[in-house]
Amino acid sequence: MSNYMIKKKNEGQQVDMATGIRRKTLTHGDHTLACEFYFNQGAVIPSHHHIFEQTGYLIEGELLFTIDGHEHAVQPGDSWCIKPNVEHSAQVLKDTMLIEIFSPVREDYL
Repeated sequence: MSNYMIKKKNEGQQVDMATGIRRKTLTHGDHTLACEFYFNQGAVIPSHHHIFEQTGYLIEGELLFTIDGHEHAVQPGDSWCIKPNVEHSAQVLKDTMLIEIFSPVREDYL
């Protein structure tokens, strides 16, 4: 890998992950990976955990997160960081677009 990566907005494609959930991998380095996520209203991200630290920023829409047993409503402009191996889920209250950064790089998202 070179010392940098530039990925233009028309590069890459959305991948269907589940009903109402799509992901577009944006760019990555040696330690982080950035993705755009699109969620349709009513979609549910089931409770799960993983080895990745997950930092996000809500661009549009509304989510209700449950993180480590605590509910958090997030709206555009809100951000979060979920530490590795912390149980989390989300209910999509409105059509949503967000950006998330994962560390280390999620090989399954490349």
